[in-house]
Amino acid sequence: MVARNFVVRHNDAQFPVECDTDFGFEVLQYQIFSLTSVPPEDQRILVEDGEHVVTDESDLESITDKLRLVSIQEEGEKARAAEVEKSDEELARMLQAEEEALLLQQYAATGDGREFEQRVRSYVQQVLMYEDPHRQDAARKTVPIDEVEEKALVSLAKDGILRPSKDETDHAFLQQLLFWFKQSFRWVNSPPCDKCGGGTNSIGMGNPDHSEIEFGGHRVELYSCNICSNITRFPRYNDPLKLLQTRRGRCGEWANCFTLYCRAFGYEARLILDFTDHVWTECFSHSLGRWMHLDPCEGVYDNPLLYEKGWNKELNYVIAIAKNGTYDVTKRYTRKWHEVLARRILATETVVASVLSSIRKECRNGYSPEILQVLENFDKKEAEELEREVYLQVDASVSLPGRQSGAIEWRRARLECGFSESNSLSCSSCPVRICVDDHVTGIYTAFALLCSQINVENLSPANFLEVLKMLKDSLMNLKTKSFRNRTSLLELNESQISDKMMLYIEGLLSAISLKRESENNGNVCVSLSGDPVQTSIALPVALDVVNEIMDNMKGNDDFPINVQFPKVNRLSSGSVLASSEQLPFGIATSAFDGILSTKWEEPNGAKGCWLIYGVSDDQMYELQSYDLLSANDAPERDPMDWIVEGSEDGGSSWNVLDEQNSQIFERRFQRKTFMVKKKCMSKAFRFRFLAARDVKANSRFQIGGIDLYAKPY
Repeated sequence: MVARNFVVRHNDAQFPVECDTDFGFEVLQYQIFSLTSVPPEDQRILVEDGEHVVTDESDLESITDKLRLVSIQEEGEKARAAEVEKSDEELARMLQAEEEALLLQQYAATGDGREFEQRVRSYVQQVLMYEDPHRQDAARKTVPIDEVEEKALVSLAKDGILRPSKDETDHAFLQQLLFWFKQSFRWVNSPPCDKCGGGTNSIGMGNPDHSEIEFGGHRVELYSCNICSNITRFPRYNDPLKLLQTRRGRCGEWANCFTLYCRAFGYEARLILDFTDHVWTECFSHSLGRWMHLDPCEGVYDNPLLYEKGWNKELNYVIAIAKNGTYDVTKRYTRKWHEVLARRILATETVVASVLSSIRKECRNGYSPEILQVLENFDKKEAEELEREVYLQVDASVSLPGRQSGAIEWRRARLECGFSESNSLSCSSCPVRICVDDHVTGIYTAFALLCSQINVENLSPANFLEVLKMLKDSLMNLKTKSFRNRTSLLELNESQISDKMMLYIEGLLSAISLKRESENNGNVCVSLSGDPVQTSIALPVALDVVNEIMDNMKGNDDFPINVQFPKVNRLSSGSVLASSEQLPFGIATSAFDGILSTKWEEPNGAKGCWLIYGVSDDQMYELQSYDLLSANDAPERDPMDWIVEGSEDGGSSWNVLDEQNSQIFERRFQRKTFMVKKKCMSKAFRFRFLAARDVKANSRFQIGGIDLYAKPY
């Protein structure tokens, strides 16, 4: 560790910045941001005595300590003109390459458009099945709508959107529908034997029977069992109605069935045909105001460059097929249009456009002039968007994964594993996120006070376990109910529950947005007291806490005298910034949500990563202790060495509060408490995780939970 004291000049002011060089350039940028309000993406940092630009490649130990900050937005007209000129030159080169590709295409295109048209037309009738009311109704009946809607509203609430608009709700529901489908549909490499369940090997194709043809299963794959030699048939059904029953297949079946689901719930959806052998879905998001890419096989949404950048696909034609027409949307999925053009040799661009236009007119035959005008305006707007998108720069901060669906040997043979077979969707330019976790602090506090009554009232551990079991049963019952109408009986044993304990139980219920109501027969009923989504967020936390307390009591005769969890004075509602995160389920705030099954995952953090927590009220706090919780899997990703620091100036300078080395988590979901001996008032805390448990066999870092306990100044 090398500490540097920089002086940063910005406009007419100078700012001292204390920097730990081990932590890298990005943290230096955020320290400067906290002092100057110039965000990192708008910073140009130069050495004071020259024009050398400081970047993440610079050696922070050797550069001069006098720096100059220039806001990119505030640079003079000359600098902006130079950037525009450079951008224009790059665009001109791309356009020239496109012209050359188009010219070559006139000679390379071998077809007259009939092959292209045949491939597209084969899907036109298929997408009309999505409009069938019978199929749509059958699809809706297979979806746990209440569960998907609850998860959608919870995801919005965790982002601080407590009263979402209809467009925001619809957008979130679509995302959760995608995740549900990903879990409920099964990928088939080779089907299991339908007689003994054993593994099978392909032996070729068979003739379809009448029952298979009825649902579009004109292609039937045959597999021989490795155990009993039974022959298993795998018909490739095209009718999504049948797929609602089988719930299995490869990308064709997945996209076919998922697009039906999207139409069944009222989304404008279309099937996307990639001529290089893949299929997915697009839906129009009114929240985004544009078409959104959704790949049900991968569980990925709104990442159209997944195939070119992540899978290393060499795309040629990507065609959208819907009830009202066909569209060439290739430009949405590439930033190498001039290279794609060179591979589009089935027909010239003029012929492709003519074929799609002809099919579109047929699909819209009989539409009123008013509807036709609306659709034409819509088409024009999308065409303009595609023209803009194809020339946008690739966001280098987002890492896109190679293909995840299908057997690894099959993916390797198709060269679709991407840069790394273990790669994932991640972002190295994370936004500052706000923790929505007041309920976690409330639940911890209520349980801590409840546990304290064991000694005050001389309760036996057995009696207290009965109280916890009663609470757990009631919470479990609530969890099984529809989230909008949750009620449950609280079967209290009045001989075990004092007025003080009941007061703490009511505090617990309040933290879960529940209330206690007495009934005429003497039973106690628990029901919602406010926004049902708040209860949906808090219920898993309360259940995890009560389970952890009950586990801690097993074999612990000193409970609760030596109890370390739960505790009071937990910090909440802070802001979180991390070195990187996995999207969408491994984001940084997941470490603070109090739920065992979630985690912060840093895809490249095994050899070092960081997380900064800023308090919500800008008040000074003295950190007394903190808890770290191991995540659900992969012990090699657990933290082993780390340093905890506090800052009293919002991140300009840091004081070491605690340092740990060679820590080992022996089991999953293990909580470790660390007391902070050094007392220092801080308004921000930084975790510098120096190494994961096994940095040789693993590049990832993960932590299941972080809880900070502090007293205000």
